[in-house]
Amino acid sequence: MSKVKYYYDPDTLSYRKIEPKKSRKYRNISLFFLGSFLSGFLGLILLLNTNLVNTPRELSLAREVKNYELQFELLSKKMEQIEQVLANIEDRDNNIYRLYFEANPIPEEQRRAGFGGVNRYKSLEGFNNSEMIIATTKRLDIIQKQMVIQSKSLDEITKLAEEKEKLLAAIPAIQPIKNEDLTRMASGYGWRSDPFTKARKMHWGMDFTSPKGTPVYASGDGKVIRADNNSSGYGKHIRIDHGYGYLSLYGHLSQYNVKRNQKVKRGDLIGFVGNTGRSEAPHLHYEVWKDDQRINPINFYYGSLSAEEFENMLKYANQENQSLD
Repeated sequence: MSKVKYYYDPDTLSYRKIEPKKSRKYRNISLFFLGSFLSGFLGLILLLNTNLVNTPRELSLAREVKNYELQFELLSKKMEQIEQVLANIEDRDNNIYRLYFEANPIPEEQRRAGFGGVNRYKSLEGFNNSEMIIATTKRLDIIQKQMVIQSKSLDEITKLAEEKEKLLAAIPAIQPIKNEDLTRMASGYGWRSDPFTKARKMHWGMDFTSPKGTPVYASGDGKVIRADNNSSGYGKHIRIDHGYGYLSLYGHLSQYNVKRNQKVKRGDLIGFVGNTGRSEAPHLHYEVWKDDQRINPINFYYGSLSAEEFENMLKYANQENQSLD
């Protein structure tokens, strides 16, 4: 209920009711509505510019942003795991595989080098999370490069392993006559007495005494480059080129079981013991060459002799007796 105001009239000596003017009343009503409208408008603007009220689209976008941030966090953890696995593989690659096959290790800076030149990430700039997106993309690029380098390294190791396998098969690593077929190991590599002149002479191979016709075997994989009687002193003999600078020679044979240019494997039957050429009795004269230099064959019998058999052979081979050729 509105308050009624009065004033004192001295003429009538009484209180009279104050009647408000209609114009003033309308002005007050107008000011009230204007103030209410302005207050509501300003309140709405403030409300829209705060996070207290969001539209459904804004709420959806906010959820998507949160989801992307979560996905980036999970991706970062996965990349960290991949980096740890790659680091372990790279360590084994450098310190085991490449070391075993005598290949140079791949430097760390080469494995983890970035990409120079043109800015590859310019299209990712200008967004709210550009820094995070660019950093993640760089990590992915480096991981991809590491995987390419590691893949090429493993391809190289595979080739080296295949080559190593061929080398191990090619080295003349077994005794050319079986132990059960031997009469004795007559003479070793070194200075020996010549059976014909009795003078001390360098004996460039090993003599294995055995009956005529005893099988002779290839001591390593290779190709027969000679099977003839055209070399002074050796009589009927065979030469096998094993590759990698290795060559083996089998002298004083009675028969051949191979021919020139034939490929052989370690342990293949290539001929038979004889007494041809400059020989005093049936035996096999066996030589090993490396890079055109004759070397002691006894160092290559690890493929066919036990430790005890090798020790006995070493003892006989070092005796300065008379050779048979």
